Amino acid sequence: MTMRTLDGRRFADMVQQGAAHLANNAKAVDALNVFPVPDGDTGTNMNLSMTSGAKEVKANASDHIGNVAAALAKGLLMGARGNSGVILSQLFRGFAKAVEGKQAVNSFEFAAALQAGVDTAYKAVMKPVEGTILTVAKEAARKAVEVAKKERDVIAVMEAALAEA
Repeated sequence: MTMRTLDGRRFADMVQQGAAHLANNAKAVDALNVFPVPDGDTGTNMNLSMTSGAKEVKANASDHIGNVAAALAKGLLMGARGNSGVILSQLFRGFAKAVEGKQAVNSFEFAAALQAGVDTAYKAVMKPVEGTILTVAKEAARKAVEVAKKERDVIAVMEAALAEA
């Protein structure tokens, strides 16, 4: 399947499915959480934050990706838990700003929005530490931008970003 553009409905579906997947795997993410502070709550905090974001998306259904992304960013910020939740909210705050006013995005606009999210998250953290969720997001966005320069399929860009993460 090829997807030339990503609209609000598809993005909202992705958010809901992603939130459900994170909820099902929060304990596994908690177990990965050993750096920089081995507090074992990253999955739990991200799950609580993402659940809040997904609820806001569901309450604000739209065909426009800009509207859906804004709802996600708002829900994440209002429900952010722990450092990982705050960082997640900032990743999507930057993403939302990049797609503001758009009904749909193409592969390059999607990749650029991922990069905007990374830039926003790094600026929001006083002392960014590499080897954390920030690094994972940075490398995924870098790969997405690289692939989007020659690939029009949004799914291919997403798959490349996921593989890099």
